Amino acid sequence: MRLSDEKGRAGIAADVAIGEVSDAEGGRVASAAPKSPSEREETDQSLHVERRTTDEELNRRHAAIEQRADAAVDQARGRADEVLESARNRVDETLEREGASARQRASLQERRLREDAAVQAERLTADDQAIDDREARMRALASLLRLERDQTDERLLVERARGDAALHARDDFLGMVSHDLRTLLGGIALTADMQIRDATDDEAGQRRLKAARRIQRLTARMNRLIGDLVDVVSIEAGRLAIVPKKQDARALLREALEAFQPTASSRLIALNATSPVGSVMARFDHERILQVLANLLSNALKFTPEGGRVSVAVEPAETGIRFSVADTGPGIASDHLKSIFERFWQVHQGDRQGLGLGLFISQSIVEAHGGRIWVESEIGKGSTFFFTLPSV
Repeated sequence: MRLSDEKGRAGIAADVAIGEVSDAEGGRVASAAPKSPSEREETDQSLHVERRTTDEELNRRHAAIEQRADAAVDQARGRADEVLESARNRVDETLEREGASARQRASLQERRLREDAAVQAERLTADDQAIDDREARMRALASLLRLERDQTDERLLVERARGDAALHARDDFLGMVSHDLRTLLGGIALTADMQIRDATDDEAGQRRLKAARRIQRLTARMNRLIGDLVDVVSIEAGRLAIVPKKQDARALLREALEAFQPTASSRLIALNATSPVGSVMARFDHERILQVLANLLSNALKFTPEGGRVSVAVEPAETGIRFSVADTGPGIASDHLKSIFERFWQVHQGDRQGLGLGLFISQSIVEAHGGRIWVESEIGKGSTFFFTLPSV
């Protein structure tokens, strides 16, 4: 349902947020956030960093253990050498007192040299064996880690494949259901429209007119919710379709204002627009940016009390054009200014008038155009939403 179809129908325009936007032939498919990495890329990068950190920590600990082991071995060998040296000194002193011959002393010295050589050879052999054992343990640990990581990667790929299959099945199911539901809603809306045209001026006819208009409003709201769900699926899949064309943003602003003027008047809210003299040209998808304005205006009217004011404006900016929608509502707490653009986030958790998808979808549409969206707000003084679009 398009906003242009709802002009002049009081109470209906505020419930419509361009729920259904067809993918025009020749249009391009734009990712909602083309420069940001996907969740899977972030997961893979995080896993890579974690594994590298783990390897570095294992190497550090292994080097520390080896260093302590080498120090313990060197200390033990040093003590053994000291004990041996002390024993030999006592033997030499005994031989000196007993008057041992030079031949006896030479023979003893030769035996000691052979013993020292044997000990040194044994120590070298032990050191080589220790090095081989350490290298073998490191190879075994690396092989075990590689095996476990390969198994983890394999399970991750299987899980992702299953997740992709489930998402594709969900998307197909949602597409079929949304098409069928919209067909039924179209029939309901058409029947309600016929009831409005055939309504008489008597009391019974006015009751029928009131009921039919309520049916139209509820039908428009249901259509918007379905459109929001379909848009979220497209955004998650990176298939948000936009068809940008060079056009005047002032005309778009007037169209949105005319659509929401009846709702604002019925609630005694002043709705006005401001734009510079002359055209404000930019390249954008008319229906998608109208959807953004509809979401922002709908929220502004929803949270502005009777007697309040909602102002919408468009003006040239440094890198393109800038839209703004300001209200005199209760304002938004500073710690919520970023959260409001998240999926399913609502200011009032008990609010069941929507799914909390409007701002998330609006952000995705604006970013798909290469612009940005943000909000400035102060408690008790209202809020102003801004979004920019690049120049022609």
